[in-house]
Amino acid sequence: MIKVTRFNGKEYYINSDLIETIEETPDTVITLRDGKKYVVSETVEEIVNRIVEHKRKVFCIEEYLKKD
Repeated sequence: MIKVTRFNGKEYYINSDLIETIEETPDTVITLRDGKKYVVSETVEEIVNRIVEHKRKVFCIEEYLKKD
């Protein structure tokens, strides 16, 4: 899950595995696989960086747990 912000300042979380597209129109619009759209204040680059960081944490934890 990644944190995103609505234009009214309210923060919420989106399951990054369900994201189908992210586009700037000029607002950033996240479209999920089910067709739901979310307009957020972050840029596309910020969203992508959050997804990469989230996945990095998940995979590092998995690798750590496999060592035992």
